[in-house]
Amino acid sequence: MRLRLGGLAIIAGLVNFGVATAQPRTVHDIPLPLAVEATAAAVADCAAKGFSVSAALVDRAGILRALHRADNAGPHTVDASRRKAFTALTLKIGTLQFAEILKNNPGSADVIYIADILVLGGGVPIKIGDEVVGAIGVGGSPSSVVDAQCAEAGIARIADRLK
Repeated sequence: MRLRLGGLAIIAGLVNFGVATAQPRTVHDIPLPLAVEATAAAVADCAAKGFSVSAALVDRAGILRALHRADNAGPHTVDASRRKAFTALTLKIGTLQFAEILKNNPGSADVIYIADILVLGGGVPIKIGDEVVGAIGVGGSPSSVVDAQCAEAGIARIADRLK
């Protein structure tokens, strides 16, 4: 009987330890007005460079939060921009960077078989500190580098208000 009570005391202690250390988690989200502003700024930045693109912003769960499609942007740019954003969010790095990683590490190429992953430059994660809270993707310019620059411009527009 004594051994059983000792075992129960240990289990009770472990249960209490788990409860005592559980802390509420702070979750950061990108408010809709900022998401809309970021995608509009990305499209405007590319338009200033002479390109008709689409820009998509996904939240921390990978769900589309905002989308802008410029006049004359190709129909494929809508899904491409969303998938680039999803990829940047999922991998937690820019899609231009990931494309470079794949060039140097072909063993990682199987990632392209994950649904909605698109390894083309133009997807950029949005961070608050070190936490990835969303991502923006741009598609439609003739260069992945330009798409990424436009995505960065969208993030820059709202960066000072992300908290």
